[in-house]
Amino acid sequence: MVKLSLEFLGSGTSVGVPCIGCDCPVCTSTDPLNKRLRSSALVRGYDAAGNVATTVVIDTSADFRQQMLRAGVRHLDAVLISHHHADHVVGIDDVRRYNALQNAPLDCWATPGTLATLRQSFWYVFSDVDYVRWGLPCLRPRPIAHGQPIEVGCLRIEPLALDHEVIQNTGFRITCDGSAALAYCLDVKRIPPESYARLKGTHTLVLDMLRETPHPTHMSLSEALEAVARIAPQRAWFAHIAHEVDHRALEARLPPHIRVAYDGLVLEIS
Repeated sequence: MVKLSLEFLGSGTSVGVPCIGCDCPVCTSTDPLNKRLRSSALVRGYDAAGNVATTVVIDTSADFRQQMLRAGVRHLDAVLISHHHADHVVGIDDVRRYNALQNAPLDCWATPGTLATLRQSFWYVFSDVDYVRWGLPCLRPRPIAHGQPIEVGCLRIEPLALDHEVIQNTGFRITCDGSAALAYCLDVKRIPPESYARLKGTHTLVLDMLRETPHPTHMSLSEALEAVARIAPQRAWFAHIAHEVDHRALEARLPPHIRVAYDGLVLEIS
């Protein structure tokens, strides 16, 4: 029975694919697998009857409204923010629709540093009141610490430290009612030793893989493959993908347990 699922709301890098003003083969491709919104994900936990019990979103990307409409999401239990970079957070204003639909505030989980930066850029979205403010988002700030798990409904979520070169980022190791573990680790250049230790034994790994050539703040193909070999998950999915990568061409070269994510893909875990 499925206990946990992750839907890729977006699998692309910060500028999306196709990129504005680009005529490269991927940006002009008609293959839907080469159309990538900015990266975010929807995580669902299921009860013993197979019903959705908990729904959280990881990051509110620049394409958040479009993504939630496509996924048909009518209820959210919480928001997780991995870091404050614009492509992962600037859709945060649209969370107010869930405040209105549910007539309740929503918890927003992030590290204290990320919450502080969000308060500077989106000061009006946070509130400690228990009622919904008309026309405004209403998020309750909830600090997390790397290595210290939190419970959100039926989901157990462990924040993990990631090195994004320019800032420290947060990955998430997630289980539901004793399920196998899913880990979501995007925007990462290096994985610290303590996070590698927590990722060992992960069933399904979602990992940053921007392109084949090196990049200063993201994993390249060779770096991502090395990380997968070290973590040894049962399966891995590369995401946060740039326009230099043709989906089918790359996937044809990968081993069977490593695949390339695409928008709308749903991973299920028992």
